[in-house]
Amino acid sequence: MSRPAPHAQPALYDTIGVGYGIVRRPDPRIAAQLHAGLGDASPVLNVGAGTGSYEPTDRRVVAVEPSREMIDQRPAGAAPVARAVAGALPFPDRTFAGALALLTLHHWPDPWAGLAEVRRVTAGPVVAFTFDLAVHHEQWLVRDYAPEPVEPLPPLPTPAEVADALGGGTIEVVPVPADCTDGFCHGWWRRPEAYLDPAVRAGISGLARLPDEVIDPAMARLASDLADGTWRRRNAELLDLDEIDAGYRMVVAPGT
Repeated sequence: MSRPAPHAQPALYDTIGVGYGIVRRPDPRIAAQLHAGLGDASPVLNVGAGTGSYEPTDRRVVAVEPSREMIDQRPAGAAPVARAVAGALPFPDRTFAGALALLTLHHWPDPWAGLAEVRRVTAGPVVAFTFDLAVHHEQWLVRDYAPEPVEPLPPLPTPAEVADALGGGTIEVVPVPADCTDGFCHGWWRRPEAYLDPAVRAGISGLARLPDEVIDPAMARLASDLADGTWRRRNAELLDLDEIDAGYRMVVAPGT
């Protein structure tokens, strides 16, 4: 049974999403891992699709996104998009053979309702790209400079809870390469000076939401620590690594 989508309310990314597509470019290594989780499923639903990063181009895709600002940044030729929310998907049961939910769960007002809806409309595998907050908290950006953005409201389901909500599945670490092309929160872990750029921070929702009185002193501390070598001494073990586990996880729930 299909459920009508509610009238689209002003979305978070209508405010903070300006220029988002400039710094949030899909990384091919991460894309390969996410697409492998889908197998050959088609058609695919992409929920919380944003500007369309990581959408497969070799099969039919339908996107769902509530933010007009993000929809307007989708490139020419991108998959068709419905302006709707995860908790009320405007599709009949088992419409899709696969689904994606990529770094979006922490923005859903009710993640559990959204996951139930994704499972309802998807007969095949669901791939959720999310993160483990315990590991996320340990990364230097959050630990030393900006702890405020990592407490999503409502609480973010753990990867294991996401798998359970989708009917079971596997959980994989999604490593973040040192030269990651996707500017998500920890995408710049070995290029700390990037966080001093307001355009980079605008592509990271947790930082973009912080008021100036919080983010400005935090970035001033980072700039000072970079200038006097404190950051390099504190994070010396990272400098020779090609990739890290920054807490990102891929949940793959099989079809029902």
